[in-house]
Amino acid sequence: MNRRQRKKFIPSIWIIATKQTEGHAYYALYAIDWKRGGRLSWEGWNRLEDLLQFHIPIKRKAGGRKSSSQPAAKIAKRALHLHLNEAQFEELERLFYQPFSKKRWRMYIRMNRNQYVIK
Repeated sequence: MNRRQRKKFIPSIWIIATKQTEGHAYYALYAIDWKRGGRLSWEGWNRLEDLLQFHIPIKRKAGGRKSSSQPAAKIAKRALHLHLNEAQFEELERLFYQPFSKKRWRMYIRMNRNQYVIK
């Protein structure tokens, strides 16, 4: 892998996390690049329709000026959907901002969604 390829961010997994609190839903979208250890997140939607209309900006390479976007509705088809309570969502946030560990991510996803397997 050359330097340009190492700087590129190519999400391997998309996670749509739904937190249910006091009758209101809160949605967050996470992108993880296993190969390079990169993570991106977008948060703050109260309705799924608003999240699906969002265009996700992804730079073609790190530090580059050009970017492309993809609608979240297109990504939602292949995203992992996690329905979390308050404690599970807090754990996801902590895990997201800690130093990258594929093993910890694998364990977290297995605990919260058994039928999904990370390659």
